[in-house]
Amino acid sequence: MTPTRPLALRPDAAGIDQAASLLASGALVAFPTETVYGLGADARNGEAVAAIYAAKGRPSFNPLIVHLPSTDAARDLVHWSDTADRLAQAFWPGPLTLVLPLRADHGLSGLVTAGLPTVALRVPAQPSAQTLLRAFGGPVAAPSANPSGRISATTAAHVVAGLGDKLVAVLDDGPCTVGLESTIIGLDGAPTLLRAGGLPLEAIEAALGGPLDQSTTPVAITAPGQLASHYAPRAPLRMNVTTAEPGELLLGFGQIQADLNLSERGDLHEAAANLFEMLHRLDAMGQAIAVAPIPDHGLGRAINDRLARAAAPRD
Repeated sequence: MTPTRPLALRPDAAGIDQAASLLASGALVAFPTETVYGLGADARNGEAVAAIYAAKGRPSFNPLIVHLPSTDAARDLVHWSDTADRLAQAFWPGPLTLVLPLRADHGLSGLVTAGLPTVALRVPAQPSAQTLLRAFGGPVAAPSANPSGRISATTAAHVVAGLGDKLVAVLDDGPCTVGLESTIIGLDGAPTLLRAGGLPLEAIEAALGGPLDQSTTPVAITAPGQLASHYAPRAPLRMNVTTAEPGELLLGFGQIQADLNLSERGDLHEAAANLFEMLHRLDAMGQAIAVAPIPDHGLGRAINDRLARAAAPRD
């Protein structure tokens, strides 16, 4: 029996209205953000949120990010703070997620937060995501639209290849421009980096006027993207390699001979945007992957975080 393919929706008024209606009905709809494609569901609907976990094969202790159209919508769900306001004014809409204490009357499904007293919130900048969230008129839970632990989706084709028979529709608005998941900052206490991502740490520390605490691989999961093994291709992956071994494919950076190159000119923004697409392409070739050294500053820190989790031992 041929697997069911999701509806392919255009990012025009008709497509976005249909996507919003499907979300309101409890369906799963994938949609683009500037970071990666998200697998969206009504964050207030427990059955719809449970379907996200089932579709991805995601552990139930791993919380989800709630996507919203505005800072005002975020304030309605959490105990807001001056620090949250400073970061939201500087970086929202954009690739930044804030984790804040929930209000008692938040109305979200408990599955969204994995039972934690906090919730991760983001206001994406991608125009069709913004339009969809406003058309839907409520909070949308949306982890990356890929099987749990595998390479994130930065195109609609990635979504269909990984989850095509498990969702109703995909809003296709082309490749994601940032290409890495959002940076996550915990604000339930001192500002803390919980996940490196598409907004460089240096920019956040400059906005706050001081260094962040860091807790990106804690004993107990407090935010998405903290599992030790994550973002992984099917084949083994090695980091910080300048010459591939026999049977390996080399993913390069800068002036290096490679099978694919994240950025021949050594541009970390270009490398971030290319990372998951190139990992998908190499993974399809069915060989082990070696990756050239990436500078560990700016977006390079988030790239190295994804590669380290992709290279980690798997259960």
